Amino acid sequence: MTKHVQVGNIDCGGDQLFLISGPCVIEEESIMMRTAEKLREVSERTKVPVIYKSSFMKDNRSSVEFYMGPGLDAGLKTLEKVKKEFGFPILTDVHYPSQVKAAAEVCDVLQIPAYLCMQTTLVTEAARTGAVINLKHGQFLAPDNMVKPVKKIESVGNEKIILTERGFVLGYNDLVVDPRAFYHLRQAGYPVVFDITHSIRKYGIPSADPRGGNREFLPTIARAGVAAGVDGVFIETHPDPSTALCDAASQLCVHDLEEFLKPLLDLHAVEVKYRERTDAEAQRR
Repeated sequence: MTKHVQVGNIDCGGDQLFLISGPCVIEEESIMMRTAEKLREVSERTKVPVIYKSSFMKDNRSSVEFYMGPGLDAGLKTLEKVKKEFGFPILTDVHYPSQVKAAAEVCDVLQIPAYLCMQTTLVTEAARTGAVINLKHGQFLAPDNMVKPVKKIESVGNEKIILTERGFVLGYNDLVVDPRAFYHLRQAGYPVVFDITHSIRKYGIPSADPRGGNREFLPTIARAGVAAGVDGVFIETHPDPSTALCDAASQLCVHDLEEFLKPLLDLHAVEVKYRERTDAEAQRR
């Protein structure tokens, strides 16, 4: 059975699909607020609860010349304003143990980046705050091995965990989503999220280059993941992705989000209808 994890008033792991969304990295305040306003509209119309996501720092950019974000203090001020004005629970990633305490004072969910999912000190320090931990599946790690960082979080008494799939490195510079990963991640006993937009990134190509992401695959892989039984979807959004300062080639325009979600909600309703039967059959096997 999947544990339910509460994020604000959102029941992650229940029958309602939830959404993690927002710009990849914190940009100027007007962009952050415009995105939040549109996300609120979409949430109200679709009844999909939203966890607002944006990064105060991206320490894994492929060049020192690329925008990394406003930094911890300025970034958290922006996220705090979004939380106050729109009421969203907030998610941001942390890269170093020294960032954890301050981030947990503002954010409801601390995200461990995929590259860092096996970093024991970072993972346990984040877990000790008592915040919900969104543990992203490393591109280099077999999905059944994600139980190892999960146990690191549990070892300090935190069982508020979400697991997020974002594709495997297949060959050079390409990510492929294996639907079997959703099954393996669910065996850890926590809610599973599908990070759709990061799964279409093309490594080795700057994210501002149109070739840096395969947006044509977004509907296909999104529907496959929801049909496979994920509890939530992770979709980075921006008012004008072509001008975004990070992941410009993979973010979804926030104005297209509502239509993008509609088939996912239909598929999720079907999956929930048969979920108990599927889980029972899996246990018998």
